[in-house]
Amino acid sequence: MTMTLLDWRRRVAALYAAARTASDPESGWRSWREGRDELFASHPDSPLDESARATFTGLPFAPYDPAQRFEVVVEPAAAQRLEVPTASDGIVPFERIGTADLGELGRLDVWWLDSYGGGIFLPFRDGTAGSGTYGAGRYLLDTVKGADLGGAGDRLVLDLNFAYHPSCTYDPRWSCPLPPEGNRIPAPVAAGEQLPPGGWY
Repeated sequence: MTMTLLDWRRRVAALYAAARTASDPESGWRSWREGRDELFASHPDSPLDESARATFTGLPFAPYDPAQRFEVVVEPAAAQRLEVPTASDGIVPFERIGTADLGELGRLDVWWLDSYGGGIFLPFRDGTAGSGTYGAGRYLLDTVKGADLGGAGDRLVLDLNFAYHPSCTYDPRWSCPLPPEGNRIPAPVAAGEQLPPGGWY
């Protein structure tokens, strides 16, 4: 780990904090997108390699859709453990703490990172995976890394417009926890980050 990675984490957390306190969700999303583009283009810990940064013009996103923003109650679910092997962090454990109901889209499992620091983790894979979005899925929340859209009590804000690709989308040297069965929905989610034509690599 490096001080530049610490800076990346701080800046990501600041982008989400600004989005949570924005005057409206769409303006918060726009400032979050602009900040992410700046990080990807110029930060030393960008997941893009130098050649990709040289031609980078911004991360492609679907237009903001207010109907893709939900404030949900995390409903109880039977305990379940997920252990994810990674190249750099060994086995990363998660515990299911509940489910989130997204109406016609279906339900998603909500996971807790069961190691030092903890945090909510919510990956998902939808009907656009492998065509418009990364085949293995996207992330919505990863609060230990600052990706937190807010909520109060037992509620979470799940705004699918903020769905983003994990680092392994941009460079095969990264390994990422991928959505388990309870985080896969067949319906297409036409919101959030998209793949550029031809993908990233």
